[in-house]
Amino acid sequence: MNRIRKFFQRPKKWLVALGFAGAITIPIAAGDNYFELSKNLEILSDIYKELNIYYVDEINPNELMRTGIDAMLSSLDPYTNYYSESQMENFRFQTTGKYGGIGAIIRRKDDYIAVMEPYENAPATKAGLKAGDLIIEVEGQSTKDKTVEEISNILKGAPGTTVDLLIRRPGFEEDQYFTVEREDINLDNVPYYGYLKDDIGYIRLTQFTQDAGKNIKNAFRDLKDEKDIGGLVLDLRGNPGGLLHEAVNICNLFIEKGKLVVSTKGKVQEWNRDFKTLNKPEDLDIPIVVLINSTSASASEIVAGTLQDYDRGVVIGQRSFGKGLVQQTRDIAFNTKLKLTTAKYYTPSGRCIQAIDYSHRNEDGTISKIPDSLKNAFTTANGRTVYDGGGIEPDIDVEPMKLANITGSLMANDLLFDYATSYYYQHDSITEPKAFALSEEDYALFIDYLSDKDYAYETRSERLLKQFEEQTKEEQYYDAISTTLSDIRTNIQDDKDKDLVKFKDQIKELLEEEIVSRYFYQRGEIESSFDDDPMLKKAIELLKDTAAYSSILTNP
Repeated sequence: MNRIRKFFQRPKKWLVALGFAGAITIPIAAGDNYFELSKNLEILSDIYKELNIYYVDEINPNELMRTGIDAMLSSLDPYTNYYSESQMENFRFQTTGKYGGIGAIIRRKDDYIAVMEPYENAPATKAGLKAGDLIIEVEGQSTKDKTVEEISNILKGAPGTTVDLLIRRPGFEEDQYFTVEREDINLDNVPYYGYLKDDIGYIRLTQFTQDAGKNIKNAFRDLKDEKDIGGLVLDLRGNPGGLLHEAVNICNLFIEKGKLVVSTKGKVQEWNRDFKTLNKPEDLDIPIVVLINSTSASASEIVAGTLQDYDRGVVIGQRSFGKGLVQQTRDIAFNTKLKLTTAKYYTPSGRCIQAIDYSHRNEDGTISKIPDSLKNAFTTANGRTVYDGGGIEPDIDVEPMKLANITGSLMANDLLFDYATSYYYQHDSITEPKAFALSEEDYALFIDYLSDKDYAYETRSERLLKQFEEQTKEEQYYDAISTTLSDIRTNIQDDKDKDLVKFKDQIKELLEEEIVSRYFYQRGEIESSFDDDPMLKKAIELLKDTAAYSSILTNP
């Protein structure tokens, strides 16, 4: 405590040690802002000092300051974040797709941590770990009641080092020890490419990490080398974005050299930039369909919006997320970083697709989306009307598959996952992913498997009926209609008992994908989903109808 007192007796040196980005922000601010910044830094210093010295209980200074930093940044937007030295591995993974570890997706399952998906050819797979394995111990430490982050931090480490795991495998009587040698894990941002039907090519991009543009180019060239490609589907669904320059590189593959892809504009005018294509394109004529959904964001929206603005491709799916903010990273003291929003980006037509206005909060602190009345119209190269302020609106809307209540319950209770694990240990092999399908007998066995499992769920009809029943009691009508209400409840339950049959196609489709992933990993899971994907069906249909494709792009 004496050392703390002595430390805070030198406030000027403490401010330097704290490592605030004063050198970054003070030159930008002017006049009154400089005074306000200095004043508030001094107030923060005094509060921090007083709490550490006089608060009734012992305080962890690091945790206290981290709480303050996170609260301060959360008042801005979700994308402005501070990364401590211990978090730098996660930061590097977000930007590069690389990390040192065993190469597996893990999550909490019951009291322990489970391997949900070991990556193909990763150390976890080489060591023999399987989806469904429960990690009971890591380096002799029990994982019971531990968080995913805690265990993940132990599993990660320098390539060449090893980690010892105690594994409990479903269907096996005894736990087993595994030693896994860590490696550099490089997640492929293009996990799959191939042909969907006839001459329709397909490329899936999961994130805009380093070399995304190069990997898309190589995939496209491989498709062209295999056969004459008649159309291309670029799948950006669920892609949260990443590096802006990789979005530029991908657009460069399909639009002319020297074309504007995106502009960034912020408070620091010297940082405003126009990003243009720099290289000769790969192809200017092939018909392109870009698939997006509500979780396609940032760099995904740049690619979809740019190709849409130049009428270079048709966008199919659902309205995208609407993240039109640009982040830069700044080095902070003690090997830490600050990722902060510095600008908004604008597509070639001039629209910013940012959907949420973080700069103007409601009186209660909530944040609203930009209303339709404040959205502006812009035009594409061919004169089609597009709008800002709400993500990328697809040229063709295709509703996503809506999960039935029973399907959601089976997934939430891990019953599809657990049955796929059981199926894997009962079948040495299956057919190729595109051909794999469960028979009627197989599905009947799955229903038998569920006979002693708990997957109770409440339908919207049941919730509304319950509300209605409470209202009738309040208004004193219940006695008169109680029998009718009971009959309705019974009929609903009788019908729910048939849901495994009624929604068989949906349940069966997801179960097949889960089973295929056990044998063929992510690549197989993607292939298995093709036949039942309504957006892919629409994309193929459009790419095979040249007149319809051209009509969308040429009619204002």
